Amino acid sequence: MTDPQLFILLGLFFIVAMLYSSVGHAGASGYLAAMALVGVAAATMRPTALVLNIIVAVLATWRFQRAGHVKIRRVVPFWLGSVPLAFLGGSIQLPSYIYQSLVGAVLLCSAGYLAWRANTLAAAGAENESPLLSHLPTLPCVLIGAAIGFLSGLTGTGGGIFLSPLLLLMHWAGPKNTAGISAPFILLNSIAGLLGGLVQGNIALSAFSATIAPLALAALCGGAIGSWVGAYKLSSRWLNITLAVVMTVAAIKLLGLAWKA
Repeated sequence: MTDPQLFILLGLFFIVAMLYSSVGHAGASGYLAAMALVGVAAATMRPTALVLNIIVAVLATWRFQRAGHVKIRRVVPFWLGSVPLAFLGGSIQLPSYIYQSLVGAVLLCSAGYLAWRANTLAAAGAENESPLLSHLPTLPCVLIGAAIGFLSGLTGTGGGIFLSPLLLLMHWAGPKNTAGISAPFILLNSIAGLLGGLVQGNIALSAFSATIAPLALAALCGGAIGSWVGAYKLSSRWLNITLAVVMTVAAIKLLGLAWKA
């Protein structure tokens, strides 16, 4: 990674972590979008996104837990399906064009979710919080978790961009409780995906060890601000819209590279 790339990514990762952590996410799809925009090698993208995801997810989980929005018993059924499949997905090394196609599709889904959230949830505060269901259906949650976990392991994301809209659309949880479920879900999926890649030798931490510290610091600072805003204040509509546009551009770039290959 060159110095200009690193300088640009420091700013982008700070913004991504701040925005994503405000809704209980850790930012993997945003990190992937940023790295795609500056031309980072595909082999470096997944491990970098997963490491930063773990750091920010720890912070987001802690922050939303302190605010009373983390309900671990609601996350367990999703974990039962997602964690082993995330490990399996992380152990698979895809050809670069397939990986670029998958990540491009994930980024488009992420952009769509952010645009939708910006238009429907920007003004949602604690007073508009829907009640959390007393019981979530166990088997559907396990199956949903398995599907999301496998995709998150393959692409180097935590799966929150798929779980959060589902929880909201199914009326299983309100915005803040959704964040409280998504943050720990993302955390374990990211750990499992990273471990799967390390065990199979598909991920080499040495490939980005020289740059991970400053990038992690930028993400940590952004996550500290964003998780506080999300847990106690309101998220920003225009940041969601801006990031959705950036992710769409990155997705088009990745899909174009995959098509050329």
